[in-house]
Amino acid sequence: MKTFSLKKEDIKKNWVLIDAKDLVLGRLAAYSANLLRGKNKPNYTPNQDCGDNLIIINSDHVFLTGKKNKDKIYYRHTGFPGGIKDTTPDKMKGKNKSQEIIKLAIKRMIPSGPLGRKQLSNCKIFAGEHHSHEAQNPLKIDFNKLNNKNSKR
Repeated sequence: MKTFSLKKEDIKKNWVLIDAKDLVLGRLAAYSANLLRGKNKPNYTPNQDCGDNLIIINSDHVFLTGKKNKDKIYYRHTGFPGGIKDTTPDKMKGKNKSQEIIKLAIKRMIPSGPLGRKQLSNCKIFAGEHHSHEAQNPLKIDFNKLNNKNSKR
């Protein structure tokens, strides 16, 4: 039995569309990370970018369970002494940065490094209903139907 390794010319990328309206953030991010890495495909190869291209719409309607809207804190550092900054998902939604909430959740589920950054760049997130990738004819996945825990109760 030989080990199978996918080559660049054999990679076939599909376009996938997910509507994030009333979806739980963690479940959406975990599913999206697996799609971007290609772990849902039978010919998955860890050292190749064999994942699909992902479009997420309605990111401003994503749902966080419990009290995470107020209690979850995102930290960043400016690089200067004492330059730590923090924010919450409520503040980010108030500043129309709901795309960043989903992007950070997905980014933390993908391995860091050049391949992980390339895979994350295949994810396009839009706050509203409309997106600029209609020409790619994305396959729409009804994420609510996969599991009843995926959506807000």
